[in-house]
Amino acid sequence: MENCLFCKIIAGDIPSTKVYEDEKVYAFRDINPQAPTHILVIPKKHVSSLAMIDEMEDTDLAACLRAVRLIAQQEGLKNGYRVVSNCGPDACQSVPHLHFHILGGTQLADQMA
Repeated sequence: MENCLFCKIIAGDIPSTKVYEDEKVYAFRDINPQAPTHILVIPKKHVSSLAMIDEMEDTDLAACLRAVRLIAQQEGLKNGYRVVSNCGPDACQSVPHLHFHILGGTQLADQMA
């Protein structure tokens, strides 16, 4: 999508701190981290949110989740990590491109809100 922030990051039009990339997935450090480790994992194919995953191939979604595990290992998140995907305006999804937040590197709050 031409006006999508994350599509522009994938294309290299907007700089990011890449931590992982394969043929289906791109991952980079969040510019406003909410934990010592805060990485966004996004499919290269534009899908607006989890509500629209019928527009994705199952292999693309699985690739995102496999990348989460690989990145967590790469980042040394041995004691655990949280994976979050905000879906829609009520969940405060700020960029309409499916993405998964990996949060870790410290003891996270018991409550998510």
